[in-house]
Amino acid sequence: MLDNLSHSALAGQLCGLVALVICVVAFASKNDDRLLVLLISANVAFALQFVFFESWTAAALTVLVIVRIVLARRYLGSKAVMAGVLLASGIAAAFTWQSWVDILPVAAMVLGTVGMFLMRGIAMRFFLGLAAFAWMLNNLLIGTIGGTVAEGLIVVTNIITIIRLVRAKRKYPDVFEGGEEPGVITKDGQA
Repeated sequence: MLDNLSHSALAGQLCGLVALVICVVAFASKNDDRLLVLLISANVAFALQFVFFESWTAAALTVLVIVRIVLARRYLGSKAVMAGVLLASGIAAAFTWQSWVDILPVAAMVLGTVGMFLMRGIAMRFFLGLAAFAWMLNNLLIGTIGGTVAEGLIVVTNIITIIRLVRAKRKYPDVFEGGEEPGVITKDGQA
């Protein structure tokens, strides 16, 4: 099967496998900061994968995912910065759009952006899990084995980590003040 792939497709598959390893380590972490730093590295590999597969919307949005991660860490809760990221994503998608498949990276970008800017803990991982599912479908449709497996494992790993966090929340309720997770933005904008 791999004998029939071009050098570009093989390089894309390899990048997807590198991203897979980094993502599993990232989503297994219960520490939000470590999760976000590892996601930057994984998304460099994913961006290269999409370039090798000539999936230009996915490549452009993955580069913006890296920028989003940095901005979300610095401007947590900023709806203005979040709106800027979403606007830049819309512009990038408009210039690189190739087919209806490109709706999946756009959906993933929106879900991930909302999750990273406005949420923490379990809620953030839920939104990132939905984004990973959209990326998984995209990878499946463009034919990247490494990327499809990577995102599928991210979904599963994310579910396991959410379960671990729920159990920790039940076991140590005083750590989660007022039923909120540490670092979660409440309705009044307070952390």
